[in-house]
Amino acid sequence: MKLRSKGQLTVPIEIRQHLGLHEGDEVEFTIHGNVVHLTRAQANRSHGRRIASRLRGRGTSGMSTEEIMGLLRGED
Repeated sequence: MKLRSKGQLTVPIEIRQHLGLHEGDEVEFTIHGNVVHLTRAQANRSHGRRIASRLRGRGTSGMSTEEIMGLLRGED
């Protein structure tokens, strides 16, 4: 693995999968002697929350909030 000119590395897919890392996740580096540890940052939102935040406000159903709530409640 080569360090790029701007100090960037590509984290191999096996490591990303093992840590559950996805695009946009925060990671932390800690140094112990000559060893660097890469960990997933604790403040990360779950994958589902990231997807929901990306989709929020994009959907259109043509229905009002009250109509949607009525469907969810089973009202006719």
